[in-house]
Amino acid sequence: MIVCLSGGVGGAKLVRGLSAVLDPEALVVAINTGDDFTHLGLEIWPDFDTTLYTLAGLANAQQGWGRENETWRVMEELRARDGEAWFSLGDKDIALHLLRAQLRHEGCTATEIAAVLRQRFGVAAQITPATDQAVRTIVHTPEGALGFQQYFVGRRAEPEVRGLTFAGAEAARVAPTVLEALRDPALEAIILAPSNPFLSIEPILAVAEMRSALGASHAPIVAVTPIIGGAAVKGPTAKIMRELGMEISAAAVCRHYGDLIDGFVLDEVDAAEQLSIEAQGVTCARAQTLMLSEKDKIELAANVLAFARTCLKRPPS
Repeated sequence: MIVCLSGGVGGAKLVRGLSAVLDPEALVVAINTGDDFTHLGLEIWPDFDTTLYTLAGLANAQQGWGRENETWRVMEELRARDGEAWFSLGDKDIALHLLRAQLRHEGCTATEIAAVLRQRFGVAAQITPATDQAVRTIVHTPEGALGFQQYFVGRRAEPEVRGLTFAGAEAARVAPTVLEALRDPALEAIILAPSNPFLSIEPILAVAEMRSALGASHAPIVAVTPIIGGAAVKGPTAKIMRELGMEISAAAVCRHYGDLIDGFVLDEVDAAEQLSIEAQGVTCARAQTLMLSEKDKIELAANVLAFARTCLKRPPS
């Protein structure tokens, strides 16, 4: 069994690779909920939905999120009637949100909703929100506190990030599927996907029970770099690092994770950073981490798994 903490397009790509090289039913993916919000009366789970569409082979290949061959009739009508259309939802995407709303109305938890959606989209990997309770990312900027989607979509990630908090994390619990997997004697490794460490992974780690369960697990924890050649492949990771006063490097991401991780997968182009990472007491491996094709996703997943299976758990500090 493998547990992966994931969010965003990069995370979904690695999860697709992992599902190809593993028995997908042995893959449990705890997905970031910090991006989730309610829009037009509907619950929107961006990172879960991106992963669901990616594993089902339905994602828009060019942009990495949303549906392939999407239509936008509902949004066009909303705009024509002065509706709230700043956050675009495709017609097929809206059908998913309506299905989720129906399940929620029937009393289902987030874990139960995820299980139904996996089944209906033909996805075998156990992808699930990291928690059944709401955990929402709040971005602190010179303009004040912004909800994640206000910051990311409404303001196009332009305001300076001065800090992040995660509303609801103090009361949240780890989703049952994830907690059971973390305690399973068959667990081989825990992987932190090459997702934004601040916006995708940190909301998951902000749940105290998650930190505790990761610390108590016998399995090594391996992070995959989201920084290649001093830049992020997609999204505002590098911008946030700069605004928080951090060096934009893979080694800085490793330092950010600190004692949590036992291993780190570095991109080949950043080989010069290996010594810096190993000086932090973290075992380091190098691989091609840029996932442009299906072959790239599968090869990276295989390399990460091979490394994780040889990685040793660090002794408690």
